[in-house]
Amino acid sequence: MQHATSHLMRAYARQPISFARGSGARLWDEHGVEYLDAIAGVAVTSLGHAHPEIAAAIAEQSGLLLHTSNVFRIDWQERLGERLCALTSMQRAFFCNSGAEANETALKLARLHGHRRQVAQPQILVMENGFHGRTLATLSATGNPAKQQGFEPLMPGFLRVPYDDIEAVRRAADQSPDIVAVLIEPVQGEGGIRVASADYLRELRVLCDQRGWLLMLDEIQAGMGRTGAWFGHQHAGITPDVMTLAKALGNGFPIGACLARGEVADLFSPGQHGSTFGGNPLACRVGCAVLDIMVRDDMPQRAAVLGARLLTGLQQALGNHPNVLAIRGQGLMAGIELDRSCKELVRRALEEQRLLITVTRDTTIRLLPPLICDEAQIDDMVARVARLLASNTVDRPVTAAQAEPAT
Repeated sequence: MQHATSHLMRAYARQPISFARGSGARLWDEHGVEYLDAIAGVAVTSLGHAHPEIAAAIAEQSGLLLHTSNVFRIDWQERLGERLCALTSMQRAFFCNSGAEANETALKLARLHGHRRQVAQPQILVMENGFHGRTLATLSATGNPAKQQGFEPLMPGFLRVPYDDIEAVRRAADQSPDIVAVLIEPVQGEGGIRVASADYLRELRVLCDQRGWLLMLDEIQAGMGRTGAWFGHQHAGITPDVMTLAKALGNGFPIGACLARGEVADLFSPGQHGSTFGGNPLACRVGCAVLDIMVRDDMPQRAAVLGARLLTGLQQALGNHPNVLAIRGQGLMAGIELDRSCKELVRRALEEQRLLITVTRDTTIRLLPPLICDEAQIDDMVARVARLLASNTVDRPVTAAQAEPAT
């Protein structure tokens, strides 16, 4: 069925296709054509489409109770908070509806932390090419001028330094006494699949301890098993003060969380922050169902094994490709950087290979397969990407109207 889209705001450069149903890592469009999903809704449907246990939890809870508001206790919210804190060594959780809202919560905690330390104009250190959301505060924290253009004046209170460069952080610390926190992604997803080194994250933890800063980890894309650990920072053996989650926590149902430990976990007092829908019984029951499945099936380990297979396969298939500059990744996060703009490959992958991919930072193909993929599907994704890049039309010019897919 064809529907007009003229009544929708033009916030997205949508592909001219609509999916009618899905199962695992496969999708079918309205004409019954099958596709292989290598992006999982941009790192959201990690347990695949139409997972029967998640569907059953949604159905049952929707017939019991959807919403009461945070004026009252919510049992499912308390259960999910307890479980997430146990997984992360954190102490308290705040639930909201998205990654941007989770990061807003972290930014407010950082401001409160600064004012408690008598810093009148607290500054938060953020990274070049970072991405933290599209609200005005998280957009200001984001290190992508193209996404900020037209929304000035941006919110003050952010200092930006190069990613994975501890000396740049030390210089900023010496020059800016009002820094109170660092906000960083352990893997920059939107930034082109760039992985922070374990040494860098460990040194950042030490520096934050020395300076009294909060170490705030944005795990919205890298978290929930995707990198081969439950959370990306765990590869470095550190614990943040604040951590944000969303995306895969609900496997497609909207939910976000901000976790904290230590003094910052108790900074909020009633009335200082809130969310009408955040932490409702349905969202939190879905979050608990996602955790049940991920724990039972050891999804982080599965992502580690499949991710190694994916990266090895890409390197073998594309390592000598004349347009490929780098192949990067960790777990089931992979980026293939080309020497030219390649946004048109999103459309061509759909049309020519029946494959869902995204392109980020204009030149990097980003792959975020569902964690429930089997080995054959991983190999199939590699083969389809290789066939896509084997075409001699990889260097077609890109029109200005072709915009980057949203995250």
